[in-house]
Amino acid sequence: MTRRLFQGVPGVTDTTGQLTTDHCPLPTVTEGDNDTLHEECGVVAIHSHPDAARQAYLGLYALQHRGQESAGIATADGQRLANIKGMGLVSEIFTDDVLQKLPGHMAIGHTRYSTTGDSALLNAQPIRVDSVKGLIAIAHNGNLVNLGNLRSRLERDGAYFQTTSDSEIIVQLIAHSRANSLVDAIAGSLAQVEGAFSIVMMTRDRIFAARDPRGFRPLSIGRIQNPNGPDTIVFASETCAFDLLRAEYLRDVLPGELVMVTEDGITSRQYATGVPQSSCIFEHVYFARPDSRIYGRWVQESRDQMGRQLARESGVPADLVVPVPDSGVTAALGYAEESGIRFRLGLIRNHYVGRTFIEPEQRVRDFGVRLKLNPVRNLLEGKRVILIDDSIIRGTTSRKIVRMVRGAGAKEVHLRISCPPTISPCFYGVDTPSKRDLIAANKSIEEIRRFIEADSLAYLSLEGLLKACDGSEHNGYCTACYTGNYPTQWVDVEDILPATVGF
Repeated sequence: MTRRLFQGVPGVTDTTGQLTTDHCPLPTVTEGDNDTLHEECGVVAIHSHPDAARQAYLGLYALQHRGQESAGIATADGQRLANIKGMGLVSEIFTDDVLQKLPGHMAIGHTRYSTTGDSALLNAQPIRVDSVKGLIAIAHNGNLVNLGNLRSRLERDGAYFQTTSDSEIIVQLIAHSRANSLVDAIAGSLAQVEGAFSIVMMTRDRIFAARDPRGFRPLSIGRIQNPNGPDTIVFASETCAFDLLRAEYLRDVLPGELVMVTEDGITSRQYATGVPQSSCIFEHVYFARPDSRIYGRWVQESRDQMGRQLARESGVPADLVVPVPDSGVTAALGYAEESGIRFRLGLIRNHYVGRTFIEPEQRVRDFGVRLKLNPVRNLLEGKRVILIDDSIIRGTTSRKIVRMVRGAGAKEVHLRISCPPTISPCFYGVDTPSKRDLIAANKSIEEIRRFIEADSLAYLSLEGLLKACDGSEHNGYCTACYTGNYPTQWVDVEDILPATVGF
């Protein structure tokens, strides 16, 4: 049964309910699921649209790749603020009947993969808090790194936390602020938190959007032109959501900027300045969709340049360039064009396998990878193959893929990775394993090559990655996962609330 939480919904008592017969099995985590970096979250906000809930739904649908664990939508009509959230995919939670329970011309939405806080329905977002400053709903992409001290202080001041999510700390700071205006309370609260946050917030009559001063996570502003009324203002983690909504991209929310949208229009203030930008470079490497514009730069262009630079740095004689789908495709196209070696889809992905499935026999060798990928034997047999992938985390999945390609008859298998070795965990909203589980933190490249059983292995250099992602924007990037040099005060992974599964 699809589990949903209703808050402030007209005609529905605030409760957690099993209201449909949709089959939504509890997750069964397989070995392959633990060998990738998981997306963080996606947020969307809509202001001034007669069917804001449906627009938020479409925006979240376009951002589904950023989190498949839970999703939620909150709406407001100037008087009421309603919120519905649930476990599962956006399309599973928000049927037509459910969307009709969310009236209003404003909405915010969130799709989640947990990084801090229990993986439970209560921690799904948006989080709705009733305070002396009124009802506030928040949706947050990122991770706070000073949450322990803040939470303790707030609890001493009488704050009651509904969730174990770090996102609620921002709302509680606003609720307990002594500032005279809500805008001042929000700005002052955001200035107190450290870490990564791109957030959208909503009261009964206003939408807010903000990014942390370092600009770790993306957030863009768009506009839908309405000939018979005021234009609709849209915020989204990625611009691919604008394409589905037929919204025009205006600009990014700036690092350290707080944007407010009311019936009178858009206003903005910088609540923090003078902090070096350190946007997450892994958005360009893996997380964002290739058709999105992130930090003012097209992801497709960055990944193409990564592949080209990888070919320049680590070319090898071969017959075919084969991507590991889907994240390796664009870099492989760039590698093939730069090297002059034929590009072929030698691995076919089954797109109907979700994150979770039941493995029938644990003894079936490499079953999880084989369920998701299948080699094209007639293309690979007798060939020298260059495999292009975006990263190696634990190495177990890469070894299975190399074995699969070799088992299909490939004469040689050369693995090329379109980013540097991942040697450090991320504290800014990416579900990275601890350092002891990162193969590149514990083995040399030659030792990794032997472990994954490839004929050769090469990574893109850090200099090459920065060059590939640098254009006229001249963005500053966080590369802590490749260097161990964190832009904020270092926090031990044990100090961050663990993301555990609980229902």
